[in-house]
Amino acid sequence: MLVDGFGRVAIDLRVSLTDKCNLRCSYCMPAEGLEWLPSVDVLTDDEVVRLVAVAVREGVTEVRFTGGEPLLRRGLVDIVARVKALPAEPETSLTTNGIGLAKVAPALADAGLDRVNVSLDTLRPERFQLIARRDRLDQVFEGLAGAVAAGLAPVKVNAVLVRGVNDDEATSLLGWAVAEGYHLRFIEQMPLDAQHGWSRDQMVTAEEILSQLAERFVLTPVGSAERGSAPAEEWWVDGGPARVGVIASVTRPFCGACDRVRLTADGQLRNCLFAREESDLRSAMRAGASDEDLAERMRVAMFGKRAGHGIDDPGFLQPSRPMSAIGG
Repeated sequence: MLVDGFGRVAIDLRVSLTDKCNLRCSYCMPAEGLEWLPSVDVLTDDEVVRLVAVAVREGVTEVRFTGGEPLLRRGLVDIVARVKALPAEPETSLTTNGIGLAKVAPALADAGLDRVNVSLDTLRPERFQLIARRDRLDQVFEGLAGAVAAGLAPVKVNAVLVRGVNDDEATSLLGWAVAEGYHLRFIEQMPLDAQHGWSRDQMVTAEEILSQLAERFVLTPVGSAERGSAPAEEWWVDGGPARVGVIASVTRPFCGACDRVRLTADGQLRNCLFAREESDLRSAMRAGASDEDLAERMRVAMFGKRAGHGIDDPGFLQPSRPMSAIGG
């Protein structure tokens, strides 16, 4: 198993398939984009599947494909199918901005993908263009509908509220999600932007989000107050069956029960989203490492995981890689 020094076991692997993205969201990267990874550094399809297979043999049961924007990866459908065909049949999911999802959703469903998370921060075209710097909101809506039509429901929608931009849309987003049958989750903005411009004072907190929602909806906690390793705290909306979640990684961290590990598009294993150290699996693999060698590297990397992300520590340093290069 992939166990850290505090006894936490990693069963959830987030696999970034590319650092490229077709949006330029202001809280993630600059308008001009970033310098993408050289193609030679990016894992091949075979390398991705091999590393996932090793991780699955070490106890991973859930694999989420991320980016950048994973729909930009040409081999995505084949990778999903090959991972789903592993003997342990891990649960597979995809986090995407939804652009192009309508076209590929049937193939992903046929390949065995279990579910999708679609990022959407606003329902207003002018605000979408302000945040994403692209006029493509209609394509996101098409992607959401396409996922449902392909049988990938219930579809989760992830929203980040940015102060002074879309922080007045919490109730409208939830009302829309309930009407459409989507499962909405608000995510606190985290210090993972390429510009390193994040400020805690400017972040819209979980408390603020819930306060807004309570003005229109009756929220009742789902189940136990202990959410375990699940990143989102959840509430029934007006008695259910609709639910809303809030991922408060900054103000209500869940590090003590974290069960995640991340593989970047260039083959680096990260034991925490905010880690400043990585384990280079790609170089070892290309130098002839056996599966057991790779598994041992994974075990060593996981054992060094810190107790928490340390955002509140005076000496906290933001990771050198932005979110788009780490993978959600």
